[in-house]
Amino acid sequence: MKRLFLAATVLLALGQQASAECYADYKAKQDDPLRLHYGVAQVSDGACAGGPGAAAGELAPRLASGGWTLLNVLSVFGPEGLGERKSSAGEYFLRF
Repeated sequence: MKRLFLAATVLLALGQQASAECYADYKAKQDDPLRLHYGVAQVSDGACAGGPGAAAGELAPRLASGGWTLLNVLSVFGPEGLGERKSSAGEYFLRF
């Protein structure tokens, strides 16, 4: 019985990790001289569930540490949306 419970717990944990992939695409800028970029970043499940506003709260400090200002988060999505955004994000694909 203990082994069954342990196996169920492990499977549940693995299932939660698999669904933990959440990403946001965003636009950011630097001033003087003005530079803009579009990027894709991984965000927490909480940010994903909270939508673009929650993802913005998570991404803004990350971008600021790299000298960028977050302009807006366009969307939050799962791993199925990565492929179509990779080429557009270029060097900012999963950078922040």
